[in-house]
Amino acid sequence: MGQQHVEVHSDELNKKIRVDKDVALIREKFNLQHIDYRHMSPVLIPRGYTKDYIDGKISHNEQLDAVRHAVRSISESSDVVLCEGTGHCGVGSIVGASNARIASLTGAAMVLVANGGLGSCFDQLELNRVLCAHHNVDVAGVIINKVLPEKYEQTKDYMTRALKNTWDIPLLGCIPDKPYLGCPALADLERLLQSKLLSGQKHRFRHYTVDSMKLVTTSMSTFLKNLRKNPSQTLYVCHATRDDIILGFFAEFQRRKRMDASEPFEAALIVCGQKEKYCLTKAKELLTGVIAQDEDVPVIICPYTTDQAMDMIHRFTPKLNIFDSERVNAATEHYENHIDFDLLLSRTGNAIRDENANHTPS
Repeated sequence: MGQQHVEVHSDELNKKIRVDKDVALIREKFNLQHIDYRHMSPVLIPRGYTKDYIDGKISHNEQLDAVRHAVRSISESSDVVLCEGTGHCGVGSIVGASNARIASLTGAAMVLVANGGLGSCFDQLELNRVLCAHHNVDVAGVIINKVLPEKYEQTKDYMTRALKNTWDIPLLGCIPDKPYLGCPALADLERLLQSKLLSGQKHRFRHYTVDSMKLVTTSMSTFLKNLRKNPSQTLYVCHATRDDIILGFFAEFQRRKRMDASEPFEAALIVCGQKEKYCLTKAKELLTGVIAQDEDVPVIICPYTTDQAMDMIHRFTPKLNIFDSERVNAATEHYENHIDFDLLLSRTGNAIRDENANHTPS
């Protein structure tokens, strides 16, 4: 069950349908061609869905029947069925389909995931565990995500003992944080800022850390000094009225090319201005002229102030998608090494059951 969706082609229905975005990622990444998209995303909850449900426009029973049918269909041709919830165990309660309730409906054991720490992490897990108990859902184990590398061994040791002593369940995985996985690519920033790259499209999946983002408010000479001192892969943000910064940025690209520097110049520029403002139009005209001389320079022009753009990027959490293969592969390799899949599979199973039946999942 998910909220954000993408359009894909269903072979069985021979038409375009909408599915949760993570479904498209998982099916394509792991080549799950033995199942059709139509069975992989039974319930979408887009904007307006909750109001339609309360107004009686969406049937509660049809919604749950869609989940049952999806799990049955996938089970027929699969050894393992993985059902991904969205958010904590209570998400979806307003439409009668919380994660805990869906786990109970499908007979699935639950794997709880929480971000690193000890006390606060355990407190979050307890709230979710109680809701699982309320719906008679087995908690197969816990995965702790985004653990500070310097506290990895400590967190793994203490959480293993705490889970065993308190709930008698295992720690299935302890994942050290890998900041790169949370770094937005330029393609992510295109969607966030509702703008397309004016140039440098071949670098759409180049990633930038939030710490590498620099707001340019200095003089031209100071900017050029910083440009040559800062790490190559830096994301610069300037206002559309700063013609000098725009021209200086392109000039530095040209200088690096002439020098044939061993270190590639991987900076990018975001030019900001209010929508329909004269300065934004002038900046676009200037950029169009300089881009004609060098289309390899990554530049985005967006209809926000510099403060708005900086704040949006700082608060943004990029999601994995199938087109960003570099980050998807990095995530797969990173997590695979820190989860005990044999233990996970030994403690989970799937068995469709009546929602009201008193049955403990296998």
